[in-house]
Amino acid sequence: MNRDEQECLYTIDQKQITTLIETEETTVLVTISGKNNQPLKVKKLLPQKQLTIHEKEQIVNYIADWFDLTTDIGPFYKIVENDPLLRPLLPSLYGLRIIGVPSLFEALCWAVLGQQINLAFAYRLKRDFIQTFGHSITYNNETYWTFPKVQDIAVLTTEQLLQVKMTKRKSEYIINIAKQIANKELSKTKLLQINDMDQIEKSLVNIRGIGPWTANYCMMRCLRDPNAFPVADVGLLNAVKRFKNLAEKPSKAEMLELSKNWTGYKAYATFYLWRGNNVL
Repeated sequence: MNRDEQECLYTIDQKQITTLIETEETTVLVTISGKNNQPLKVKKLLPQKQLTIHEKEQIVNYIADWFDLTTDIGPFYKIVENDPLLRPLLPSLYGLRIIGVPSLFEALCWAVLGQQINLAFAYRLKRDFIQTFGHSITYNNETYWTFPKVQDIAVLTTEQLLQVKMTKRKSEYIINIAKQIANKELSKTKLLQINDMDQIEKSLVNIRGIGPWTANYCMMRCLRDPNAFPVADVGLLNAVKRFKNLAEKPSKAEMLELSKNWTGYKAYATFYLWRGNNVL
């Protein structure tokens, strides 16, 4: 989570995360910390008022979703034990879960921003987008940001979004997504009610600007489909090439064949390969 210094939705200091979490009633600044095999500790910094039980429940649910705390990864590890590609990664990555993006709007925006550019530039676009259109709170001389609200982006023009140096096409995509969510044509709840991940992917791909990669990224990080598989992801292809000592990146057919071993947990295999390629 501390991979890019331009990340501005949270700060990390000595394994403690400080971030803003929006509830239905208010915006809460919290710190999240924990030691190995210990429950996470959540401390409220702002607001000064006492939170209601409902607000506390929303915060707990958000953190559980964000850190993927309710998923049983035991069955995935059984797959890993018998997989020659993934097994060597396990000692260093044991316990790793898929860090999520609970907000559908944020997940889709981040996926669109990251299309066909390198990760460093994507983080820069995200930072500029947040700091131009998001909201902030200052605490102890540190500024904390929330992701831009759907309603605020839905009323913008393409020209207004161009000031953060995203392309005209990406600006159009993001405004269109914001409008669909604001008009309640699109929502996380509606997508999950479909209860068929193939149909969910088709619904997402029907939205202008969302292709198979963007749809699977969203299904993996937001909708929590453990079998989502961004098969053509460059980072994934590079990881497989490296760990299998291939001369070239694997083809789509080769990736589909390789992923048969991961059925039911392709998203986890992807996440472990991404992370493994960054730290090993």
